Amino acid sequence: MKKIIFTFLALLFIPICALAEDLAPNAGSAILIEASTGEIIYEKNSHEKLAPASMTKMMSMLLIVENIEKGVISWDEKVIASENASGMGGSQILLETGEEMTVSDLFKGIAVASGNDAVVAMAEKIGGTVENFVSMMNKRAKELGLKDTNFKNPHGLDEANHYSSAYDMSLIAKELVKHEKVLEFTSIYEDYLRENTDRKLWLVNTNKLVRFYSGVDGLKTGYTKSAGYCLTATASRNDVRFIAVAMNEEDSKTRNAEVSAMLDYGFSQYKSVKLLSQNDVVDKKVIDRGKNKYALIVPSKDVNVVLKKISTDDKVTYDLDIKDIKAPIKKGDIVGEVIVKINNKEYKRVPLTVKEDIKKANVIDLYFRYLKDILIGDIKF
Repeated sequence: MKKIIFTFLALLFIPICALAEDLAPNAGSAILIEASTGEIIYEKNSHEKLAPASMTKMMSMLLIVENIEKGVISWDEKVIASENASGMGGSQILLETGEEMTVSDLFKGIAVASGNDAVVAMAEKIGGTVENFVSMMNKRAKELGLKDTNFKNPHGLDEANHYSSAYDMSLIAKELVKHEKVLEFTSIYEDYLRENTDRKLWLVNTNKLVRFYSGVDGLKTGYTKSAGYCLTATASRNDVRFIAVAMNEEDSKTRNAEVSAMLDYGFSQYKSVKLLSQNDVVDKKVIDRGKNKYALIVPSKDVNVVLKKISTDDKVTYDLDIKDIKAPIKKGDIVGEVIVKINNKEYKRVPLTVKEDIKKANVIDLYFRYLKDILIGDIKF
């Protein structure tokens, strides 16, 4: 394993912004984290157990997208709405009993319009029953290390013993934003369902920051009488992503303003530094029976680190963990990892690949390579 060390001296930058302790004065609970590491930048009563309202649907969306990625269901698959789903109160996409809708459209109805009927239809599709799906939600919560959360339904309508915390909501969001397809839906501000039918439905995102705050591309609002106004929002600018959660706010205007203030604070305090480009050759490996003798190893994507703008020196290192490579191999195939550390603490892992396709060598290729190695002295007698 090869180790490379860099030291970044953060530029002196003193932001003019609200003091961190004043970011969400009206929220019952709030938190701001950096999305790639989960580092807490600001928190207020972040472990207090409160009703999460429709932010509950973040866990439902996570289970849906994970089941799609596992091949259990597909985006194009049709789902038939049950009487139970179509009868759900609260926000809806107006499903009718027996109506067929694709997983993709139902997910859009959940992500954009917070459809309770849509999420129940998907819960029944994946779990067989809503109760079984809720058990899956709680199991996944435990796997993520959530200690302040217990789900009783997939939609977030008020129910006894249904609770979570700003901290746990931020961890669900942190997991959810790893799935880029989710952000394609949650970033939609307005769209239609059942277009070109007599039941065409206009959807407008319940998260107004998607339109009015630069960089916001999700995630989920919530409101019930018990929960008050809630919001988990995520925003990305210049390769830096933050997640902000506010719970139990008095109205949507205050909720949006305080979430915006938390995001403003994050962007004023942190920057992204490119450690490696996806074109940077980090190593060269002999490839067994390849038409090319060597494989040039590169990151599968740019490797960025998020650092504080006004911090002291940060020691950034990375190790290369590369497996044995055999031909044939294509660019994009994973051959190892870059393991990035900040101050000796693991920060992230990025897959490694080869810079170009390498075909398997035939006998003639190997013969001429042998002759070439003799001529240039690579083979010693």
